[in-house]
Amino acid sequence: MTTTRLLAALAAALPALAASASERLTITLQHDLDIARPSETVAVPWSEVNKALPHALVQKIAVRDASGRVVPHQVTNVAPQAKDPQNIGIAYGELLFQHSFAAGEKSATYTVEKIDTVAPPAPPQTFARYVPERLDDFAWENDKLAHRTYGPALAAPAPAGVVKEVLVTSGLDLWFKRVPYPVVDRWYNKGHDHYHHDEGEGMDMYNVGRSRGAGGTGVWQGGKLYVSTNYASWKVLANGPVRTVFELTYAAWDAAGLPVSETKRFTVDAGQQLDLIESTFSYAGGEPLTVAVGLNKNPADKGQEPRIATQRAGQVLLQWIEQASNGAFGTAVIVPSAQGFAEDALNELILAPVRAGQPLRYYAGGAWSRAGDITSRAQWEAYVAQAAQRAAHPIRIRLSNNS
Repeated sequence: MTTTRLLAALAAALPALAASASERLTITLQHDLDIARPSETVAVPWSEVNKALPHALVQKIAVRDASGRVVPHQVTNVAPQAKDPQNIGIAYGELLFQHSFAAGEKSATYTVEKIDTVAPPAPPQTFARYVPERLDDFAWENDKLAHRTYGPALAAPAPAGVVKEVLVTSGLDLWFKRVPYPVVDRWYNKGHDHYHHDEGEGMDMYNVGRSRGAGGTGVWQGGKLYVSTNYASWKVLANGPVRTVFELTYAAWDAAGLPVSETKRFTVDAGQQLDLIESTFSYAGGEPLTVAVGLNKNPADKGQEPRIATQRAGQVLLQWIEQASNGAFGTAVIVPSAQGFAEDALNELILAPVRAGQPLRYYAGGAWSRAGDITSRAQWEAYVAQAAQRAAHPIRIRLSNNS
C-alpha cells in the first residue's frame, strides 16, 4: 500500500468531526518546484495555533484539507512554548500534518478547527525506541524503511565464560521493509534468526560492521577517517504518527589529537525513504573541521555476489546494489553543504566543513526493490535527485485567522 493510499484510508476511518465554533486557522502551502512532492510534512508552531484558536487542546482539534476531509495530524512537545498549569492549550510544540503535492501543483490550503468531540490519534507511521533486550540497540522506522544503531552493551567485552556478540561501531544499519506498518517490535520479538530472512515483511540484510553503514559520520583529517564508538545516550523527543524525532549522543573520541564529541538529531517523516539528520560536533577552538558522511563500500548480505554502482555528484553520494537472490537496494546520502568526496578501505565518503556547535544537516536512507516503490537504479537516482531539490526548496507556509 502506498503512503498516499494509507493516509487516505486513515482519514476515511476518522469520525466526522463537527467544529465547535466559527474560529479556524487557515494554512496555505506554496512551493516553486514542478515535481511531485509526496508526503510533505507541514510544521506549524503551536503558539500560532493558540493565537488563532485560544484554549484549543491537542485532543479536540481537526485538520481539514480544501475539500473538508479530515487528515491525520500530530501535536508534538518539541520546543514547547510554555507549561500549561491552567490547561488553556499552550504547552505544545508543533502541529504536524502531511500534504502530497501533485506534479505542477503549486499551492494547497488546510484549516484547523476546534471540535466538540475527542479526535483519536491516527495509527503510527513513524516510531523509535531504545531496545535494551538486544544489547542496547536503538531502532527507528517509518512506513518505508527501518533502521538501527548500536549502544554500549554491544561494544562491551564479553565477561569470562559468557558468549556475547561484540561490535564497536557508530555505523547506521538499514532494515528493508515490504509492508507499511511498524515492524521493529515484531522483528525484535521474533529474534535474530528470523529477521535475517524475508518471512513476508522484509529483512535485515544490510552489512554495517565497522563501516559508516548508511549515513554514519567521522572527522576527515590528513586523508584518514576518525570515528566515534557506539552511541553513549539517547533521547526521544516526538514519536509519531507523522514524525518521530530523537537524539543520539556520542562520547568524545580522538580525531588526530583533537577530542571531538557529537550529537545527532534524527527527524523521521512518514512516506520518506531518507531521514533528516543534524549532527552537531563539539570541540575546542574555532577552526572548522572537515566531516565525512559515509556509505559502506560492501553493504550486501553474505553470499549475494553484489554488483555495486556508485554515483558521486555535487551534494549526492549514492549506491545501487544488485544481489544474487535478495533483490536490489539503494542507499544514499545528501549533504547540501558538501565540498567533495573521498574514500577509505571501508567507506565511500562525502565531505563537508563544520564548526563547533553548528549542526551539519544531511539526509540518509535507502530503498529495496521488493518493497515495490523503487525497483531500478534509474528510479533510485531520480528519487534522490528530487529529494535534493526538495531540500533546497522547502515549502512556504502562510497562516491566517478566519475567526
